[in-house]
Amino acid sequence: NNNNNNKDERSVYHSSKEYQSFRSSISQKKVIVQHEDGEKVWRLYDYGPREVKCPLLFLPPVSGSADVFYKQMMSLGSFGIRCIAVDSPVYWTHESWCEGLLRLIDTMCLDKVHIMGASLGGFLAQKFAEYTEKDRRVKSLLLVNAFTDTTVFVNMPALALIKLMPTFMIRRSILANYPDGALEPEIANSVDFMVERLAAMDSAVLTSRYYLNALPGYVQPQAIASQNMSVMVFEVMDHCCLSDAVKLEMNKYYPNARMAQLKDGGNFPYLSRAEEVNMFIKVHLQQFAKTRFSAMDDFETSAVEDASTAAEK
Repeated sequence: NNNNNNKDERSVYHSSKEYQSFRSSISQKKVIVQHEDGEKVWRLYDYGPREVKCPLLFLPPVSGSADVFYKQMMSLGSFGIRCIAVDSPVYWTHESWCEGLLRLIDTMCLDKVHIMGASLGGFLAQKFAEYTEKDRRVKSLLLVNAFTDTTVFVNMPALALIKLMPTFMIRRSILANYPDGALEPEIANSVDFMVERLAAMDSAVLTSRYYLNALPGYVQPQAIASQNMSVMVFEVMDHCCLSDAVKLEMNKYYPNARMAQLKDGGNFPYLSRAEEVNMFIKVHLQQFAKTRFSAMDDFETSAVEDASTAAEK
């Protein structure tokens, strides 16, 4: 049995001080969300000032658990930004997933959220912004290797088959999209870490995420355009799993988006190019500083200061 031998051979990131510090200092929370047909458990990491009601939410790709964003959590959380990385339970439609996230946000008493989503997480972030168009629960979007239409994945198995596929086959088909051959060391480390996360993932959750990735669905651009929200699109210039056509489609959807360009970084730049990515996130969130949509706890104080300077005048 190979698994036992691999226990000692953790990936470079898994063995790193930063990841170990993340695991020891930020405990995984379980939040129970009530649905008509029972309750579901969302798992998440929540780090940074609890007073913040408009935090930065992270949504992982199909193959990753919430801790793939540990480099953002540690750096931005310590900087004073409230970061919440979430792992969704099993849902079988984009709509029920969005309803679940809405109930999670309500259960956690959050006002609005900034969402950074990677791949499927980026697609679902857009679907959620569309789903909450009337209530405007999404203040801004940061999209990494995201897409606007699930039908771009032409070689996905039939939906009916996915629920019957053994987990190892789903893992194998996800791994087929990962780069192989010689990779720059940090990119290689990011791939190793993702492979490890994929192996550790709950099989029911993995199956349902893979299903959501194959389920036909697209984002309605007008639903997001009408909300006038700030969008940042991360563009990784080197080889990544998305075709140029998909990237062009993203740019067409968001003509006013700020482009965060990384000359390389592969499929998982939030791991392989974390410092650059974190800098872009800070720049993006800066526009909300000292407003009630700030992801930092800087609103009250500035409001009080403004009032006192106004009184002096």
